[in-house]
Amino acid sequence: MREALDQWDFVVAAYATGIIGTLALAGWSWLAMCRAEARRDRIKRR
Repeated sequence: MREALDQWDFVVAAYATGIIGTLALAGWSWLAMCRAEARRDRIKRR
């Protein structure tokens, strides 16, 4: 058990949160782009 707070715990948590958030946003955007392209292709075939 540590008595003093270590700032590196917060730094690592902030980086992890930023990286995970960035990856989640990129994945969500990629899926939205795929859905939009599929919708466009369906409309073009009509």
